Amino acid sequence: MRASFGRVWVVLAKEVVDNLRDRRSLLAALVYPMLGPVLMIGLLAIVGRTLDERGDRLLTLPMIGAERAPDLVAFLTNQGANIVDGPPDLVAAEAAVKAGDLDVVVVVPEGYRTLLAEGRPATVRLVLDASRTDSAVDIGRAARLLDGYSRQLGAQRLLARGVDPAVTEALAVERVDVATPQSQAARLLNLLPYFLIFSVFIGGMYLAIDATAGERERGSLEPLLINPVARWELVAGKLLATMLFTVLSVVETLVAFALLLRYVPLEESLGVRLSLAPSSFFVIFAIAAPMILLAVPLQFIVATFTRSFKEAQNYLSFLPLAPALPGMVLAFLPVKPSVATMLVPTFGQQILINRVLRGEFVDPWHVAISTGVTIGLGIVLLAIAVRLYARERILFGT
Repeated sequence: MRASFGRVWVVLAKEVVDNLRDRRSLLAALVYPMLGPVLMIGLLAIVGRTLDERGDRLLTLPMIGAERAPDLVAFLTNQGANIVDGPPDLVAAEAAVKAGDLDVVVVVPEGYRTLLAEGRPATVRLVLDASRTDSAVDIGRAARLLDGYSRQLGAQRLLARGVDPAVTEALAVERVDVATPQSQAARLLNLLPYFLIFSVFIGGMYLAIDATAGERERGSLEPLLINPVARWELVAGKLLATMLFTVLSVVETLVAFALLLRYVPLEESLGVRLSLAPSSFFVIFAIAAPMILLAVPLQFIVATFTRSFKEAQNYLSFLPLAPALPGMVLAFLPVKPSVATMLVPTFGQQILINRVLRGEFVDPWHVAISTGVTIGLGIVLLAIAVRLYARERILFGT
């Protein structure tokens, strides 16, 4: 048994040395995992700063027909809005907003004064483009100001008729927000499982390809197979080397998130403190680790059936999409953990990681189920990979 492990170690060392000499493998294992956290935190910083700047700046509100609503203009000015002349007509306003030249335009139509004098609802148009994210802050501020003026005007009408405005408030709604700072931060970090999946399936991808299709394409697989090494020892060495680089990729992704959350100032611009305890990252790694045992053998099996390095690269590049798509769904439609969801490899892990990010209780039974199912499937894939290498047709990629 000691001799077997010695031969496995020799194969592992050989693959690690070869991988360290391959620039593509190093990029996949050490550089690519950094891109996800950097891009995500950088995007949050840019968006947060933009929203913060727009929220603090003076609201410039173009208005058509301002002369028809002097009281409304006075109210908006008192609330800090800068009223300016808008486009000449409604058609020009719609064109300007659609082109992005203006964020929002207030239009006071003819007959506004007459309707107000008669005590009837007067229409005020708010021309906007809801699809423009950069205009959302100004649109929201303008809508809230108009709503405030409407409530004030309604209250004045009731007082003029001797009615207490409080009579119209049948319900006094009090909002009790049970969201914790951790769950608010998790809302912004819900793509972390998505990047972890890519680290699991990309970190050791090039080594897996090089150890299978690459060896065959270079003609070095046949001399390797005729060495006095059992096929399972050969496969074990290659798999362990690939797992080693995959683990490094996952760890690097988590460390990158930890460092960026600690040192990138996002709290002031986003209004939420993005932070995770160091123990949370260890828990996330423990939950994600079984996926490595699943991903690496799967990569070997797929690459084994290809005839060239390029063909294997094409197939394995699309492989992360299947398990990563549920993670993107979780970012918008959270799923509660259950035994059924834990039975789906990678999906159960992503649900559990989301709960860790939100600071919620993680059921050990759910962790055990998802880990057991994923490891069990990984062992089956390992056995298939070893069996494939026991066949001579492995030399021809069929």
